[in-house]
Amino acid sequence: MKSGIRKSVIAGSWYPGNPTVLKNQVEEYLANTPADAVDGIIVALVSPHAGYAYSGQVAAHSYKQIAGKVFDSVIIIGPSHRAYFQGASIYNDGGYETPLGIVKVDKLLADAIIAQSDVVSINPAAHVQEHSVEIQLPFLQVVLGDFPFVPVVMGSQDRRTCEALSAAVAAVTKNKNVLIVASSDLSHFHGYDRATAMDAIALKHIEKMDWQGLLADLDSGSCEACGGGPVAAAIMIAQKRGADSAKILKYANSGDVTGDRQGVVGYAAAVFYKKHAAGRSPAGGDAGVVSGLSDDEKRQLLAIARKSIELQLRDQALPEFSRDLRSLHENRGAFVTLKKNEELRGCIGSFEARGSLYKTVEEMARSAAFHDPRFPPVSANELKEMKIEISVLSPLRKIKSIDEIEVGKHGIYVMRGMYRGVLLPQVATQYNWDKVTFLEETCHKAGLPANAWKDGETEIYVFSADIFAEHQ
Repeated sequence: MKSGIRKSVIAGSWYPGNPTVLKNQVEEYLANTPADAVDGIIVALVSPHAGYAYSGQVAAHSYKQIAGKVFDSVIIIGPSHRAYFQGASIYNDGGYETPLGIVKVDKLLADAIIAQSDVVSINPAAHVQEHSVEIQLPFLQVVLGDFPFVPVVMGSQDRRTCEALSAAVAAVTKNKNVLIVASSDLSHFHGYDRATAMDAIALKHIEKMDWQGLLADLDSGSCEACGGGPVAAAIMIAQKRGADSAKILKYANSGDVTGDRQGVVGYAAAVFYKKHAAGRSPAGGDAGVVSGLSDDEKRQLLAIARKSIELQLRDQALPEFSRDLRSLHENRGAFVTLKKNEELRGCIGSFEARGSLYKTVEEMARSAAFHDPRFPPVSANELKEMKIEISVLSPLRKIKSIDEIEVGKHGIYVMRGMYRGVLLPQVATQYNWDKVTFLEETCHKAGLPANAWKDGETEIYVFSADIFAEHQ
């Protein structure tokens, strides 16, 4: 593993080695997966780890849940198939390489987890040939783009290891937007009917978030899961971080793919999440304030965004749009989000003003449609099916004291030298952060130490947001 980069050991066998073919295959799996979004904050996923030909379509049901979302980091927990050791091992150096590029290891988070428990160690040999973590990465690379992660391999999957690992992860991810992925297949090499009966027992425990029952039935042989420990640990972590609901998104086995029902392997996709409070929107609901834009101004901005995309599709120059309304001249940051069938199809924005608001919306609309690296460019046939949403940010206001920050109303932008980070108003309400935690997380987003907001060289700004969309 030269330079700390762990090379792929399954590219070209378990999934395609050609990056274009791989990306197209993952996108096809996702496109063939129906939209089935949960109404809540996603904390953890369960995804299978067989070759994509067998379990890729099942895995897509988990990863479609997080398409277009942003996480501070991802922790993937998988079982060890080849190395035998006690406890869990974290790879804390460099990154993992797939045909789609290198996914960097979040070393700070990795080291923090290791420091929490003697059950968690550094054992590079556990990661060299292990596929259970790597197999998840191409899906994450497609749906999230660039992200840091922590690879965890469990050598033992007993209750003590699960409890120690979950306690360590929960302690260091408190108040952070971190996604947990449990890598697990279910029963192995039983006849179709026997396999589905055993898997139903495991799925019932997963759906109830009953990690104790899951571990007990795994021990008794009533059900099987080669990643039962990672699933149990993920449930524990999710519960410690406020998750109160689970959903089985998809179940299938290898017999459904190959037609061979003699000895099958079971696969499941599941999500653990925290339900939104009644009357509160997924974006935070009560976060932010109105921008001062009139209904007419909002309609004009939405029309400008759509026309900008339409003209680029026709390869025509943009006209000088009418901008007689006062607020359209103001220098404001804005995001433009595209949704197709309520699924994210593109989102690009600027937290800093790019000139007049209507010009910023023009630019962000074209960027969201044609330059979001997570999605292919929008086609003319797609545009008519899309709904456009605009988030307008108030001008940044530099503050002298953190007493000026109102959680639930303000977003925070920090800047020191070349380091910059921003979090929207709804993020703090979504995670129930207090003012100090909100500041610390914004500094973390900027790549600064958590307490950098106390440094006189760090500039702190606040802003609010107004979100509006087309009615279709």
